[in-house]
Amino acid sequence: MSEPVTASVSALGGFRGDGLARIEEGPLQGMIALKGDLADAKIRNAATGVTGIDLPGPLEGTIEGDRGLAWMAPDELLLFVPYAEVSRTMGTLGRALKARHATVADLSDARAVFRLYGTGGREVMARLTPADMAPAAFRPGGFRRTRLAQVPAAIWCESNDRFGVICFRSVAVYVRDLLAAATAAPSADYFGRGG
Repeated sequence: MSEPVTASVSALGGFRGDGLARIEEGPLQGMIALKGDLADAKIRNAATGVTGIDLPGPLEGTIEGDRGLAWMAPDELLLFVPYAEVSRTMGTLGRALKARHATVADLSDARAVFRLYGTGGREVMARLTPADMAPAAFRPGGFRRTRLAQVPAAIWCESNDRFGVICFRSVAVYVRDLLAAATAAPSADYFGRGG
């Protein structure tokens, strides 16, 4: 039988692995989906107000520690806040958007987060996603909805040697195994650097 999750536990208990890149499962992360008319200043201000992060452009996101804001679609943002602040943030957003046509949903317990560190992180991601991982195409600040092998995921580039992955919690073991296998595989010349 499954054990209940507490606020200090991640989906897989803090998995870590090394190879072409270091993989770390992140702790529980507060994530809130905000859907609405992003041209509406009240909606934009609510998102930036609770995260403290500037509004991203299309296919962009900024994640600083446990706070962030990412563009998910022309009418959707993903807000990152500390896990312990989700309930309060949901209330703040609800009050700020009371007269607006908007949807606010807590995704925190339905998602798992992984981080990749090291110069091989880009290569690991390129092995798993159809998204273009070339440095010119996926620069720092880039954020994409895509898939890793057979499952949906969101990925972002913090810097040329730091990447993040969000997946459904229900497939966290599968994603962990994908990342571990791609990290362990011998290096190939994906970006013209020689293997």
